[in-house]
Amino acid sequence: MIEENTEAEIEIQELIEKNQLKAVAERFQSWAFPEIADLLTQLDKPHQILAYRALPRQRAADMFAYLEPEDQDSLLEALTDADTRTLLADLSPDDRTEMLEELPATVTRRLMQLLSPADLAESRQLLGYPEESVGRLMTPDYIRVRAEWTVEHAIEHIRKYGQDSEIFNILYVTDGNGSLIDIVRMRRIILAAPGTVIKDILNYNCIYISAFEDREVAVEMIQRYDVNALPVVDSEGVLVGIVTVDDIMDVAEEEVTEDIQKGAGMAPLETKYSAASPLQLFRKRIGWLLILIFVNLISAGVISNYEEYVMEFITLALFMPLVIASGGNCGAQSATLMVRALATGDVELGDWLKSVSKEIFVGILLGVAMALIAGGVGQMYGGDTKIAAIVGISMISIVFVANSFGALLPFILSRIKVDPAAASTPLITSLMDVLGLMIYFSIAVVILG
Repeated sequence: MIEENTEAEIEIQELIEKNQLKAVAERFQSWAFPEIADLLTQLDKPHQILAYRALPRQRAADMFAYLEPEDQDSLLEALTDADTRTLLADLSPDDRTEMLEELPATVTRRLMQLLSPADLAESRQLLGYPEESVGRLMTPDYIRVRAEWTVEHAIEHIRKYGQDSEIFNILYVTDGNGSLIDIVRMRRIILAAPGTVIKDILNYNCIYISAFEDREVAVEMIQRYDVNALPVVDSEGVLVGIVTVDDIMDVAEEEVTEDIQKGAGMAPLETKYSAASPLQLFRKRIGWLLILIFVNLISAGVISNYEEYVMEFITLALFMPLVIASGGNCGAQSATLMVRALATGDVELGDWLKSVSKEIFVGILLGVAMALIAGGVGQMYGGDTKIAAIVGISMISIVFVANSFGALLPFILSRIKVDPAAASTPLITSLMDVLGLMIYFSIAVVILG
């Protein structure tokens, strides 16, 4: 698709330069919204505005939702207040809320002044929910029917108000107070007799989520129950919106990206890497690196305490990287497995003993397997049975401790309300450097005397 669009992009840019906007609009008809958004970001500002204005109102709003926040900000600066007001009115409520919370505060205040009274009240309600909550993701555009209505009445209501709904295949059934009772699929409505009362075809087994719940919970629920949308209720059970799978997919991607970045020992980026400045990247990465410097200084202190020993038995220094790196690698593997299992709900906090016990057994197996090879290498290059024994026993001990510690640390962090992703590879590796050196030299002292 990218190769096919290359010539088309060139053609559209030429049409824009010639100010043939009608032809541009016709060419855009066959383009997907992400492709149009990509093209706009490649144009200079004057041509970008012309391309945007060539789109019909609703297509322009749909395309705008696919732009990155910084590109949205740039385009909004170039639009007139009239154009911006039209755009804001055509955006879906959830997309509008996402844009308003991502843009700088000064821009958000200006945009809020351009909203219609109804859209302003709607946006203030959505922005009033806590950050990272489901309330910020939900849309109030859905089809609501009453339990006491007949199917005929419901179909008339759908025809009148259904065109603005985010999804069309699911109807949300409420009582007179607006409280959620159940959901009913459009198929059941269409197949039922016109005089059938809605409450008579309900199953009363719908799932829902609180508007104040963390958005990660919504991701887990949509994955677990395999649904396209979740009804969202307030603290009194009143239906206030729905959160759809397209928004959840964006959240899931953000959360995974955040965990990967934390796992690498850095603070998560608020923007995509391509949009981050060198100074932003520096600030996000320097914190953990400075902390790890002090952790590694402890390792240097451990070595200095055994300096005379190392000088007398120089062969010990040859195998330090082997046993220490093995411990760090093994601990990082174990921590990564536990962090991901906790994140996906495969393992709960109460399963810590079972999980750590499993990793203890795995650590013993790994340690013995790696010790056989390491001990043989120690005998080959050290030429001494004692050195081989030190390397082999150290390998078993260090791998055992590293695997157990790597499995336990994410549970400890979760228990004290710290993101377990903080049990990152650099942290585990640095801590195991210290513990590994202490174990290695302690065993050397016992065996060599």
